[in-house]
Amino acid sequence: MMEDIRRIRRELVYKGKILNFYEDYMALPNGNTAVWDFIEHKGAAAVVPVTSDGKILMVRQYRNALERYTLEIPAGAVNYLGEPKEECAARELEEETGYRAGKLEWLMNVNTTVAFCNELIGIYVAQDLIPTSQHLDEDEFLNVEKHDLDELLAMVYDGRITDGKTAAALLAYRVKYR
Repeated sequence: MMEDIRRIRRELVYKGKILNFYEDYMALPNGNTAVWDFIEHKGAAAVVPVTSDGKILMVRQYRNALERYTLEIPAGAVNYLGEPKEECAARELEEETGYRAGKLEWLMNVNTTVAFCNELIGIYVAQDLIPTSQHLDEDEFLNVEKHDLDELLAMVYDGRITDGKTAAALLAYRVKYR
């Protein structure tokens, strides 16, 4: 039987641009108190952009936390709390790939790190792509690549793609659309 666990208090340790770090003081069922890390994230959106010939647009970019380049679906944080995830996905698609979606459909939601972070990413599928131009942030450097879905899934299975949102999105896309 599940017993109640409750937060006694939350203390802000660090306030960042896209996340805040807290210490949560938790009352446990055995009477003890524990201090748990909590990272508050304002949310994000990602998109699986599908070209007219069925290829998927991906972005290759350097990720400081991993100290390497990764291949990912386009994604980014919401601009403000409560920004609709669909708007964020459409904006990130155009900013990062230089394409706008003629059709944007919700695919799934992903909580990225449930043990200590509340980040929720809304993932969409973009079709009927319309070429525009990239609008990268001044600290954003990435390359856009086109790949076959089977090639991308092979990269997920052999460990070349390890980004959770990308792996989940590609697998869900495969099940729902193919």
